[in-house]
Amino acid sequence: MAKEKKKPAIEITNRKASHEYFFVNEFDAGIMLTGTEVKSIRDGNANMTDAYCMFDQGELWIRNLYIAEYEYGTDANHSPRRQRKLLLKKNELRKLERGMKEKGSTIVPYRIFVNDRGFVKITVCLARGKKSFDKRETIKARESKRELDRVNKAYKVR
Repeated sequence: MAKEKKKPAIEITNRKASHEYFFVNEFDAGIMLTGTEVKSIRDGNANMTDAYCMFDQGELWIRNLYIAEYEYGTDANHSPRRQRKLLLKKNELRKLERGMKEKGSTIVPYRIFVNDRGFVKITVCLARGKKSFDKRETIKARESKRELDRVNKAYKVR
């Protein structure tokens, strides 16, 4: 019996989002995609920096998510920035819709990944915007943690 090689996990994140927002709730949602979009995501050709989520007639849609055209696609290739429907349970949609009514809240797409069954999923977060002093505190905490890790690593080597 030959050993099966495990494929590397595909994960595309919106790193800018964690700098700009506090995450209140996270939800994993499915996305309605075409075949060429799935193949392009598996190649790692997606960008989430300008993406945002909006409700339209009780359904959640992601807009401005860039998924590059599939290299070997034919005339059936997809348009890179089309809007795509997100698939969530009704109670999750209600939670997100209630959270959107609060002042300063938004829905931010955070990461795209392929789950164990091979389906492309997206993590969307109900988020509140950070103020500039909050961003500075986050940067200070990250730098102090990095410095502490550096010192601990040097101490362990000796």
